[in-house]
This record gives sequence, structure tokens and C-alpha cells, in this order.
Amino acid sequence: QVQLVESGGGLVQPGGSLRLSCAASGSAFSIYTMGWYRQAPGEQRELVAAITSGGATHYRDSVKGRFTISRDNAKNTVYLQMNGLKPEDTAVYFCSGGLLLPSNYWGQGTQVTVSS
Repeated sequence: QVQLVESGGGLVQPGGSLRLSCAASGSAFSIYTMGWYRQAPGEQRELVAAITSGGATHYRDSVKGRFTISRDNAKNTVYLQMNGLKPEDTAVYFCSGGLLLPSNYWGQGTQVTVSS
């Protein structure tokens, strides 16, 4: 069983930055692929970024060059640095982790709102 807890969301103006964190329980974190997903109202949940146990990363096209996913295995934590935020980035952001994505393990989500 893995528990995931996200933090770092909030209200930010267009062009601003936020850093999301996802703290995981358990001793298997270092072998998991971790991902950040988001879900806007009325939309399906979508993968934003993922990072493998070896550090390889993947981003959806709309966030490339603006978002950076990273992980700290010593802290069992995965991060999402979001720069150049746009109103269309507004969503609830979730992290998920496992041997494959999507996994059965999800956090509760953190709201990101980009608005002037």
C-alpha cells in the first residue's frame, strides 16, 4: 500500500510559478515511475509529466519547456516545477506512482488556479 500526499497548489497570476510536491509512503518509492496528472472541470484526467526510476522524463506537449518533473528518492518525494503558468493550466493536480502508470495509487489532489 502506498499513500501519496500532494501539496503546493494555490492561486497564481498568468506567467507565475508554483512548485508541487508529492510525498510518498513506503520503501518502494525509488523503483516506481511517478506521474503528475491533472483534471479540469468537465474534462478527463490527463497525464502532465512522468519520471521513471532511472530519471527519464516525459511531458505532454502543452507543458514542455514550462514544467519540470523531478524526484528525490531520499525524501520519497516527487516535484513538479511549473513556470509560465497559463489559465488553461487551471486544474486539480494529482500524483500517482507505481511500476506502471496509471497506477492504483493516487493522492487527494491539489488545486492550481491561474487567474488574474
